[in-house]
Amino acid sequence: MHYRTLGRTGIQVSPYALGTMNFGKIANADHDDAIRIIHRALDAGINLIDTADVYSLGESEEIVAKALKGRRDDVVLATKFSNPMGEGPNRRGASRRWIMKAVEGSLRRLQTDYIDLYQYHRPDVETDMAETLSALSDLVRSGKVRAIGTSKQPATDIVEAHWTAERRGFERIRCEQPPYSILNRVIERDVLPVTQRYGMGTIVFSPLAQGMLTGRLRKGQHSELTRSGPFFEHFRDERRLDAVEQLIPLAEKAGMSLTHMAMAFVIAHPGVTSAIIGPRTMEQLDDLLAGADIAISDEILDRIDEIAPPGTDIGQLQMAWNPPAVTTPALRRRPDTERPAV
Repeated sequence: MHYRTLGRTGIQVSPYALGTMNFGKIANADHDDAIRIIHRALDAGINLIDTADVYSLGESEEIVAKALKGRRDDVVLATKFSNPMGEGPNRRGASRRWIMKAVEGSLRRLQTDYIDLYQYHRPDVETDMAETLSALSDLVRSGKVRAIGTSKQPATDIVEAHWTAERRGFERIRCEQPPYSILNRVIERDVLPVTQRYGMGTIVFSPLAQGMLTGRLRKGQHSELTRSGPFFEHFRDERRLDAVEQLIPLAEKAGMSLTHMAMAFVIAHPGVTSAIIGPRTMEQLDDLLAGADIAISDEILDRIDEIAPPGTDIGQLQMAWNPPAVTTPALRRRPDTERPAV
């Protein structure tokens, strides 16, 4: 396994990171099985484990703690905060009040006295950036956190965070965690150039586009294509399905599976440090590990660009974050008093 530096932190991480969202009641509630999967990943050379307090409401962090007994010092452990952790308006977000509470909960569940990378899970538009950075800086200076990062942040917010840190003497954001895959390439326009300019690491999630790039979801051939609910909308997007149908023969011609081509694609970008894999079973992990050393040629990259143009999204990833003004029509309208009379 070849390792990469996480931005300018000096921390060395594997190009594959093990994501643990599927460990716990949300997907795989068998703790012993999840621990075996984590151990298999570590034995294969993966040293970056990414979790979050909200994954199965803390259960994922507890599983990770069990798996890391005796191996903690060899692991770069990342977790996240800001998503709702129960009822009540103040058990979420990026306020100092919640950050100080949330980090203690994660430290307790992870059974560790420090977190290598503590990440702001999603933007909190109601909290001042300086409030968040001040609290996170105190955690770094106290030794409870080694480095701080963000997730799903727009490029403008990343720049603001750096300017605020420079002006106020706060710790710098060292890493961003955005969605990135062959089907979701919009971060190539601004997020990746910004992280590269500021010397940040980038740990991308959903490199398989929530399963779209495994090759098992084909037009008219899978039950998930007909399941109802917003979570499954992106499976039924004809543009995404059409792209997959073109990508499958491209991968076959290159002598690899679509899964392996999709993973090789994301880690080939010079701005990407590591890509998160989220296996639910040992078989899924073994399949992903089998493609860890595959390199993708310029010819294949050029053909992928023709199918899924650079800097664009084909459809909407269900897990992507949209600012409130995009999802709430009222925020895109001037007040009636400011509208010109017709």
